[in-house]
Amino acid sequence: MPDPGPSPVQSSLPAAAAAFGTYGHGRGVEAVGCIRPEQLAVPAPTGPPAPAGVAHPALERLLRGPSGLGTVGLHPARYGEQPPAAPEPAEPAAGRPIPGLYYHPVPEPDPVRVEEVSRRIKEWADEVDLYPPEWEDQFDGFSVGRYMVACHPDAPSIDHLMLATRLMVAENVVDDCYCEDHGGSPVGLGGRLLLAHTALDPLHTTTEYQPAWTESLHSDAPRRAYRSAMEHLLQGAGPSQADRFRHDMARLHMGYLAEAAWAETDYVPQVWEYLAMRQFNNFRPCPTITDTVGGYELPADLHAQPAMQRVIALAGNATTIVNDLYSYTKELASPGRHLNLPVVIAEREGVSVKEAYLKAVEVHNDLMHAFEAAAADLAATCPAPNVARFLRGVAAWVDGNHYWHMTNTYRYSLPDFW
Repeated sequence: MPDPGPSPVQSSLPAAAAAFGTYGHGRGVEAVGCIRPEQLAVPAPTGPPAPAGVAHPALERLLRGPSGLGTVGLHPARYGEQPPAAPEPAEPAAGRPIPGLYYHPVPEPDPVRVEEVSRRIKEWADEVDLYPPEWEDQFDGFSVGRYMVACHPDAPSIDHLMLATRLMVAENVVDDCYCEDHGGSPVGLGGRLLLAHTALDPLHTTTEYQPAWTESLHSDAPRRAYRSAMEHLLQGAGPSQADRFRHDMARLHMGYLAEAAWAETDYVPQVWEYLAMRQFNNFRPCPTITDTVGGYELPADLHAQPAMQRVIALAGNATTIVNDLYSYTKELASPGRHLNLPVVIAEREGVSVKEAYLKAVEVHNDLMHAFEAAAADLAATCPAPNVARFLRGVAAWVDGNHYWHMTNTYRYSLPDFW
């Protein structure tokens, strides 16, 4: 059965975290044993990396979560467990993982939640007039309900899941319609993105010009989607959570613009330049709201710690290279040259396409090991319950993102390199 009735989406600290103290109001993080200045630079991991499919040992303890009296509410609802019993078991996952890729399998997402999220997102798409009828198969093939349920196993309700689902769809509509294969172009992209960004970060202007801006928010599908998705997010997010999301969306748009500039000048970046672009043009806005979707809030001063920012950046970078690898054949079949990590490595390092692809797998694995080591270090230096919960949420998002790419055989297929 779907979750019984609409539950209010609230943003608040869990009780156990609240008992830990109110951060950022006269106490500072040192008062609760969190990161001291000399600990802000996260050291490089030492020793051999964990074998494929096995998390960093300290991160493995973190993912299991706390134990003891009063800690039950700090565990994700489903991470690391099978979904609650349903009348019919979920079908086994389709697709196959990329050989040699470091990842963690996840339980099949709750089929009841998947069905309900999929139903609601179709209703929302109709509400905002998101796409013409001929795009419906592509919308269904994206399988966004399965994606978001897999990525947010600790979401307390369907309403919370829908916060992430609308934003994911809105971000993809902007990418498709402004940048990619549904009318997108690098020419004039900056102006389009700036105006769309005002649907997330509203314009404050004079009385004379306010109505024209307000009307513009309904002028195309990307702006309609951004406006509506952000309105819903504000019902569940606190002010600092909303502002953090706006900041990460500005980062995303900056990455779009860098890629567009290279396309206009037919420039193939150096590998390190490409990876720099991908740190901005990546999935970062998605895991950064894991607390909002989980129904709690990681305070701004803890989220802003350099060590936490490193964890989030590495998560975004690793998950985006997953996209490069699984979408490789899809992009090769599209008109024009699409920049992805294997293409850039082949061009800049003078290796075969197969060697470039396999090296890109290694780059992903290095990023994943760095992410897990950074998350484990942060959990050790800042043992606050809501920090641990946030780190678990980001790790769950990383794993769910791989699951969706691996199983979405409508969109993706692997190259014949093995």
